[in-house]
Amino acid sequence: MMRHWSASTSALVTLPLLVAAFVAALFTMSAQPVLAQYAVVLSLSYLLGAMPWGYLLLQWRRGVDIREYGSGRTGMSNVLRTGGGKVAALVLMLDVSKGILAVILAREVIGHREAEVAAGLLALAGHNWPVFLGFRGGRGIAAGAGALSLLSPIAAAIAFAAFAATTLVSRYVSLGSIVGVIAACISLVALYLLGQTFSIYYILYGVLGGAIIIWQHRDNIQRIREGTEHRLGTPATKAN
Repeated sequence: MMRHWSASTSALVTLPLLVAAFVAALFTMSAQPVLAQYAVVLSLSYLLGAMPWGYLLLQWRRGVDIREYGSGRTGMSNVLRTGGGKVAALVLMLDVSKGILAVILAREVIGHREAEVAAGLLALAGHNWPVFLGFRGGRGIAAGAGALSLLSPIAAAIAFAAFAATTLVSRYVSLGSIVGVIAACISLVALYLLGQTFSIYYILYGVLGGAIIIWQHRDNIQRIREGTEHRLGTPATKAN
């Protein structure tokens, strides 16, 4: 219980400070030196991503550590299997907002597309490796999609369509996620070549972010190959 209490408490103590720092950065950092802007924006982007909403909400609602159930991840899909649809929908919204807020912060404070990409990647890294939970978090789909929705809404829409179609047909959320990531990368390249995406840095986001997400799904890929991956709707069981 002490482990659970300390993890929850550290995140909850940090949350109001993080909100205050985010607002302060929006209103005060634009006139500061570029190096200071990057230091603040990237630090806040990581901390935004590291806020472990899946873990916190399951602790509050059921008093359980989601890392002890199902895949052991803190993202929406494991929350869905462990806590049900309502709490999963809330976690999805909060996790998507991580990437959105990180990109907004970089856009408003620094105003460079490479800063937006760096902030999005840091939010993704924070979600996957949160300091509050011993660097054990999710797989990055929701946080990554949030950032992508601002960087390239068209690519985000294509990725979501690919994810939804693959998931509905296969009933594998993990497979849908991987296909969605690949679709996002291809879309970013195509949009850039067509002149619809205005920065090659966005392709870098797709490639690096996509590689991180697929790497985080390596255990799912192995289970799909073995035929042991859980399908959508299968409830989570407590890990041994």
